[in-house]
Order: sequence, then structure tokens, then C-alpha cells
Amino acid sequence: MKNFNGKVLFLDRSDINTDEIIPAKYLTEISKEALKPYCLEDLKAGSFDPRRDIAGKTAIVTRANFGCGSSREHAPWALEVNGIQIVIAESFARIFRQNMYNCGMIATELSSSDIDELFSDFSALETSVSVDIAAGHLVFTAEKNGSRIEKICDFHLGEFESALVHAGGWVAYAAANY
Repeated sequence: MKNFNGKVLFLDRSDINTDEIIPAKYLTEISKEALKPYCLEDLKAGSFDPRRDIAGKTAIVTRANFGCGSSREHAPWALEVNGIQIVIAESFARIFRQNMYNCGMIATELSSSDIDELFSDFSALETSVSVDIAAGHLVFTAEKNGSRIEKICDFHLGEFESALVHAGGWVAYAAANY
């Protein structure tokens, strides 16, 4: 199972599509590693700069309809090869969400009020998230004015989603079960 704990990248925009996650001109690459430098290179979201902001991050917190657009496995692969293992949003495009789980990654939804609170309280700070899959908790922490702030959000994985995450993705799950 992957490590889902780590630093958070906040992308304050809805409708981030798969062409922005990995531009179509790179879909001819034959390895995940070859996608790494191009992840989110065309994304326009405030002052976001992929060369500066992706490194060292494990999680993305964003708005609604993440992963819309063309269905392609390359989008979660580009995130994965850059260390992003969990995306937290108000909602996801259905195929993108399933592709995340097929890669052993997590795509989980929180209410718009939880997402608003995370952006309001944490997005300007260096924020970490701890993921407790068994308990269904996301714990966000940061330092603000010399004090630690924290927010706990509940999330739920379905039985099959959980099995894919624990196995490390669809290929490992299928090898163990078929």
C-alpha cells in the first residue's frame, strides 16, 4: 500500500481536466517516468507554478469536478510519478476517480463546506495531511502564528476501493484474487 501522508498542494479551481493534468501531446510517452516533468504544466490556477509547487507534495486539495475531460490513465500516472497519492475534492469525473483507485491511489470527496474551510484556514500555510484509511479520517495540520492548527475530516472508501488501495492497484489486486 502506498503512503498517503505528507504535504498538501492546494489548487483553488474547479473543472481541472485531464489535459491540464497531463497535456495530450505527451500521451505517446511509454513510461510513467517520462510524464513526470509535464504534470500540470498547462494548469492556470492563481499563482500555481508546477516547477515550484509539486515537488515534495503527496496530496492535492481542490474544488469540484477534478479529472473531467478525456478518459486516460496517464492523468493519475502523471500525479503518481510526481508523488501525489491522494486527491481530495468536492467531486470527480467518474472515470478519472476509478483510474485513481486502479492505480492504488485515493480520490476522495469532501463537502464543499469542508473544502472551503480547508482553503480558508490552510491553503496559505505549509500543510500536512495524515490519512487513516481504517478509521476514515483525514487530519490536516499546519503551524499558524506559532500554534498548531488541525482539522479532521471524515471520508469513506467503498469495499472494492479499499481493496484496490490496500493491494496497490488493480493489477496487484487481480494477481492476488484471480
